[in-house]
Amino acid sequence: MLRSLRFSHAIATAALLVALLLAFFPLAGNPAAFSYSAGMVLLTLVLWSTGVLPPFLTGLIFFALVSMLGLLAPEQLFAGFGSTAVWMVISGFVIGSAITSSKLGDRLAAVLAPLLTASYPRLIGGLVLTAVALGFVMPSSAGRAVVLIPIGLALAERVGFEPGSAGRLGVATALAAACNMPSFAVLPSNLPNMILAGASESLYGIHFGYAEYLLLHFPILGMLKALLIVALVIVVFPARIDPQFKQAVAETKFSGDATQQKKVAVILGITLMFWVTDTLHGINPAWVGLMAAVVLMMPKVGVMAPKSFNGATDFGTVVFVAAALGVGTLVNVSGIGSVMGREFSQLLETSNSSPFWDFMSLSLMATLTGVVATTPNVATILTPMASEFAAASELSLSTVLMTQVVGFSTVIFPYQVAPLIMAMQLSKEPLSQLLKIIIPLALITILLLMPLDYLWWRLLGWVG
Repeated sequence: MLRSLRFSHAIATAALLVALLLAFFPLAGNPAAFSYSAGMVLLTLVLWSTGVLPPFLTGLIFFALVSMLGLLAPEQLFAGFGSTAVWMVISGFVIGSAITSSKLGDRLAAVLAPLLTASYPRLIGGLVLTAVALGFVMPSSAGRAVVLIPIGLALAERVGFEPGSAGRLGVATALAAACNMPSFAVLPSNLPNMILAGASESLYGIHFGYAEYLLLHFPILGMLKALLIVALVIVVFPARIDPQFKQAVAETKFSGDATQQKKVAVILGITLMFWVTDTLHGINPAWVGLMAAVVLMMPKVGVMAPKSFNGATDFGTVVFVAAALGVGTLVNVSGIGSVMGREFSQLLETSNSSPFWDFMSLSLMATLTGVVATTPNVATILTPMASEFAAASELSLSTVLMTQVVGFSTVIFPYQVAPLIMAMQLSKEPLSQLLKIIIPLALITILLLMPLDYLWWRLLGWVG
């Protein structure tokens, strides 16, 4: 542990030195603001990745330095606080707290317990399968986490998994990953998917249908990745359910105020209905969630006292998410994203590679862009350059666009995707524990799932 801490501090110190060098010796041929921005992005991402400072404190440092250096206008820098991602996080905390405090999560867990608690692998597999299935009907990964995390933790408590135990960590990390990553393979289920679909249609007139997108991505990026999540969680966080708890689960009766639980269930049911039908009414899931949070705290109507808002909401996470969105904005506005795209394009032009290596290069390009610019910004940065990538490779424009999904669904660090952060905060388990799942998952994806995906695309005729 001490050696790991020293290594993290050494990496952070090196990033700080590079950032200072960029500040005092700007890169030739670019404005000074470009070098300042590059230094800020590097330092912020390294601090988040190493965990040397609390994530929210790193976010505040980012806001302070970018403001002082004048790298972004305030309305651009702080736009994240008005984004749907931040408000989905805030409403998610309130809804999750209402499910927990009313013990509705316990009641639902009591119903599911006989089906899922026969063994630890069955528990993890059942929760992951439920999260994947919910991805087909609920268009928000944060919303899925809000619903499933309290239920999963209630199940963990029923089988004797205490906070910080391997079993509870397994439940928390499995749900955090499963509520988000397999759903990149379902078109309307995650925000980056919709950004890519919208940008492809507006820039190139290319429309991706639901079934076409699902067939292309779900068998590998959805189904196989979900199975990998289950396997990794069982290996990284091994646990077993004691037979005495199985008996206790079977005998446990419902608890909590039934009236309060009915209120939360009705409000949650209406919220789910609006989330599922968002394509019909056009109301963003974040605003639906916000209204649900308001109703839950409304005197005489809801189940939570308005003063409980401060305790339910982790404002450090809100700052973290807003800062992550600010990093993406800085990458775009400063021109870092364009430079990355041009460099990637030149690599493709000079590689003289095969369709397989073009596929792998474009997929890894999107993965690395997500690390620098956060996942929601991948399509914003790469889509305008897709025609250049297609010309430089042996792939069609549609295929080049779809490689972005392979890339941005390969998440390496939690800061890239706000719902991962929110899910772990809801579970009250350390965010660093999620790294033990998503980093190996990313490596397996690059080494195994990406080549398999290429073979699947070839079978479907998407690559030659």
